[in-house]
Amino acid sequence: MRPDTSAENVDHHAEAARLERTAGLHPEDAEQLLQLAAAHLELAGARPEATALYDRLLSSPDTLENPHLVRALKASNLWEYGHEAEARAIIEGLRVSAARDPAPWVIAAEALEAHDELEAAQDTFTEGATLLLTGVSEPPYSTHSLLFGRHRVRRMLGAPHDDWDALADTLHSSSVSLDELHDPKRIWSLGSNNPAELEAEISRLRAELGAYREALSRPFPVAVLHWPAGELEELVAGYPSLAEEYPSHPEHLTTIEGALRELSASGTPNLGIVTGTVPSYEAFAASEGTSPAEVSLLPQYATTLAARGRAVAWPPQRGTACWCGSGRAYEECHGTPE
Repeated sequence: MRPDTSAENVDHHAEAARLERTAGLHPEDAEQLLQLAAAHLELAGARPEATALYDRLLSSPDTLENPHLVRALKASNLWEYGHEAEARAIIEGLRVSAARDPAPWVIAAEALEAHDELEAAQDTFTEGATLLLTGVSEPPYSTHSLLFGRHRVRRMLGAPHDDWDALADTLHSSSVSLDELHDPKRIWSLGSNNPAELEAEISRLRAELGAYREALSRPFPVAVLHWPAGELEELVAGYPSLAEEYPSHPEHLTTIEGALRELSASGTPNLGIVTGTVPSYEAFAASEGTSPAEVSLLPQYATTLAARGRAVAWPPQRGTACWCGSGRAYEECHGTPE
C-alpha cells in the first residue's frame, strides 16, 4: 500500500504497524520499510510517532544507505507539529553536509517552501542544483524534481528565468508549460465565474496529475547485478558452475560497466546497479525452489533486489564514489572513457 493512498481507503496506523513488523523480519530492507511506516504515521497525524521512527533509524547512521534523506524527512515532519527551531537546525546541517543525493535537497527546500520561506527555499534548491548538476550534460531523472521545484519557487518570487530555469523547461514533458503550471496567479482562477478560466485551470490540473502519476508509476531501474570481491569469491567457491559466468572480479566489474553503457546507448532509461550477497542470494534461491548454481536465477535476483528498492542509479552523480567500491570518484574509476 503506497503512503499516498487516501485515508478513506487505508488504515494508516495499521499499515505502519505492518511495515514495522516486516522491517523486523527483513532487516536488510529496514531503512526503506521504516521510512514508509513513518510516512503512514504522518498521514495519520501521528507525527511524534513518525519522528520516533526517524530517530530509530538515525540511532545507527553508519548503517544507513542515505542518512541525509532520513534527516530531511525528520525535519519536514518536525516542522509540521511545531518544532520549527529543530527543523531549521537539521535543514541547515543538511545544506552544510553537501549531500550528493537530490532527494534530501528537495525535501528540505519544500519544507521551507511550505512555510513561506521562499528565499531560503530558492537558495536550497539552487545549492543542490549547483552541487549535483554543474558540468553534467544530461541531468539524471532523480534531479528533475530539484530543477522543477526551483523553477516553481522562483516563479512565485517573480524572479526572471536563468539557465537552470531554461533547463527545467527543456526537461518538462507535459503539454502545459512550467511557467503556466507555476503561475502564482492560478489560485485566482479557482474562484472565477468565467467558464474559460475554469476550463483552463482544469486542463492545468490534469497535466499536473498526469505528471504526478507518471512519477509514481516510473518503473524500478533496469538493474545489473554487482558482486563485491569477497562475495564473488564465496559465491564461486560454493557454486563452481558459476565460474564460467564470473571468470574474475576485474572482468566482472568491466562487464557491468560495459553492459550499462550499451543499455544507455540503446536508449534504455532508468538504469541501476544492485549489490548481491551470498546469504541473500541463497535465501532467494530457496524461496524460488531453485539451486543457487542456476545461472538463469541471477537476473531474477537482480530484478527482485531492484523491486525492493536496493538499486543505486547509474551513472553515479558527479563527484560521488564509484559503484564498484574502490573509494575513488566514478569519473576517475569506471567512469573514465575507454
